[in-house]
Amino acid sequence: MGLGVGIVGLPNIGKSTTFNALTKAQNAEAQNYPFCTIEPNKAIVPVPDKRLDELAKIVNPEKIQHSTIDFVDIAGLVKGASKGEGLGNQFLSNIREVEVILHMVRCFEDPNIVHVEGGIDPIRDLEIIETELIYADITQLDKKIDRLKKEAKFDKKAAAKLEIAKALAEHLDALNPVKTFEDRDNEEFEELDKELRFLSNKDVIYGANVDEDSLVDGNDYVNKLQAHADTVGADLIMLCAKIEEELVGMEDDEALEMLNDLGVEESGLEKIIHKAFDKLGLQSYFTAGKIEVRAWTIPQGCTAPKAASVIHNDFEKGFIKAEVIAYEDFVSLGGEAKAKEAGKLKLEGKDYIVQDGDVMHFRFNV
Repeated sequence: MGLGVGIVGLPNIGKSTTFNALTKAQNAEAQNYPFCTIEPNKAIVPVPDKRLDELAKIVNPEKIQHSTIDFVDIAGLVKGASKGEGLGNQFLSNIREVEVILHMVRCFEDPNIVHVEGGIDPIRDLEIIETELIYADITQLDKKIDRLKKEAKFDKKAAAKLEIAKALAEHLDALNPVKTFEDRDNEEFEELDKELRFLSNKDVIYGANVDEDSLVDGNDYVNKLQAHADTVGADLIMLCAKIEEELVGMEDDEALEMLNDLGVEESGLEKIIHKAFDKLGLQSYFTAGKIEVRAWTIPQGCTAPKAASVIHNDFEKGFIKAEVIAYEDFVSLGGEAKAKEAGKLKLEGKDYIVQDGDVMHFRFNV
């Protein structure tokens, strides 16, 4: 879909361990994704979805294929990254290409793992990163303002955009992120954001990396981070990066037993994947046949023809109708034939908005 999540954070906070766990998840599913090119800093990760297993029990397919989500490891962010420290310019450029930021924050003590700032302070750590993102936005915006000043002399639209850009620059100079800028509801701001892809305007998920003992109830570090997250309207998910790496290599039953022993029902990694999928504005519909049961990734609010196009462009071009069975009906009635007998198979046209979990079959003519 061309959408992704960038993982950021200071060194030695568990970011690379988390990414390694995601990469293992990718490799574990590699046989299902022949189209994936594995890059050193990118993991194309399956989205856990128990509904696929329920559909497979009914259909008994040869294989199951999940929706996927891209995670990009943005390494090397340190204080001064916006000025090129630690190869900062390169990595800040990588962040511009993603839509959601997973900001990993260290919330555990370990004398064997040195902290680059000399001690554990999650609020200070996240402020270092977030300030660098703001500085990077200032640099980008200042360059744009210089260009707009020249264009505004003979272009009214450029003049209007210049006024918004100046106001935003003043907002950023006070070290406020773009996402808190009040004058956002206009075409000029939207065009600026689309062109410059402001780093401090992206959705953020805080990943609180804790030790095993804090995984259920958290700790004082997590409490401080949660209070900050509540203030800025961000989501926070706790995980223990070391445990996540161990879980990926286990069979499902073994992993579930370990999670239960730890007192949690779902791994932190799974929570992050699901939350990121939702923040990217994505959902899944299913196709269910003997060859495969598969989840297809589409934007929320997608029409049936557009949903069909993710299978093949010809499906959209020649779209006639969509056969749709709600997931709950498909499972409770035991499959397509019985759902059809019960009147639960609906024929939908071009204006149908696909619902998350719809089991679909497309009629088309090319």
